[in-house]
Amino acid sequence: YPVIAILIAAPGISLAQQTDTTQHIIAERRNSAEQQTKPYVILISADGFRYDYAKKYQAEHLLALSSAGVQAESMIPSFPSVTFPNHYTIVTGLYPSHHGLVNNSFLDEKRNDKYSMSAKDKVRDGSWYGGTPLWVLAEKQEMIAASMFWVGSEAAIQGVRPTYYYDYTEQIKPGARIQAVKDWLSLPADKRPHLITFYLSEPDHAGHSFGPEAPETAKAVKEVDSIVFELTKAVKSTGLNVNFIFLADHGMTSVDLEHPITTPAAIDPAKFTIASSGTMMDVHAKDKADVQPLYEVLKKNEQDYKVYLKKDMPAKYHYNAEDDRMNHVGDILLIPTWPKVFSNRKPGNGYHGFDPTVVK
Repeated sequence: YPVIAILIAAPGISLAQQTDTTQHIIAERRNSAEQQTKPYVILISADGFRYDYAKKYQAEHLLALSSAGVQAESMIPSFPSVTFPNHYTIVTGLYPSHHGLVNNSFLDEKRNDKYSMSAKDKVRDGSWYGGTPLWVLAEKQEMIAASMFWVGSEAAIQGVRPTYYYDYTEQIKPGARIQAVKDWLSLPADKRPHLITFYLSEPDHAGHSFGPEAPETAKAVKEVDSIVFELTKAVKSTGLNVNFIFLADHGMTSVDLEHPITTPAAIDPAKFTIASSGTMMDVHAKDKADVQPLYEVLKKNEQDYKVYLKKDMPAKYHYNAEDDRMNHVGDILLIPTWPKVFSNRKPGNGYHGFDPTVVK
């Protein structure tokens, strides 16, 4: 088949507690006659599959796929280089500050509410999502789409979900996911999806737990390689000419485990809300009069991190006040200098979320 293999780097969807394995189907939809002549595309994301993993850990099937098609050496994720923002950027073409998913968790001051990737009610609420993801665009053009998981696919965005989709759960094992794709592609032409998203949570989980250089991460890369190979075999058996795009949302790096940056004492929780931490600390002031005084204290004591007012965030991040279309970015942002991270306890072995132009 024509194959497009794009190897990049991206954080994991930690919603394994979800147990609903039911396929959701919007039965009345059909492909138009024109759309039935269009190509088939399966968009595959392996979370946290760093740009060098395929060669580093000899993912032979992925390397074969890429050699048979088009390959980019790497891609640069959007900032912050974490899972939810970047998966949604991939399908909308928008920066996180433009589509609204500015982090895996963030505060919406107008709603007085917080979005979190672990909050099922928020994940499935289309009002949190800006932009137009590919499956919404396809369905609006009378082209059937399907999702074996993707950020945003469980929500009615602009009132639209994929014709076929599953709520995210680790309970559906790889073999069952592959069978679902084969079943979709075996449907009659008017019901068959031309766009399918296919998400894998590894090797992100292994990278976080053990670090990018660990044998456990190498094993996870091999498992992804095997799953993609089995998927291509199953698709080939349908006789359809299907294009594959393989990519990732971000990479993974080791960090300083012994000297994390603790939350600065100047950030009084009675006055400020920290919406996220780790590789970026996002601080919202409950009273905006407190922003400048806190910024000045943090700036004076700046060590192993850079502190910015939202309006002064460097243009390369596309994360400043002008970019923040849905007002989800905090008033003050603290960016640790790699390999440092913010943590009040010993950090995990692997992280991502740093400036993606510097840390891969």
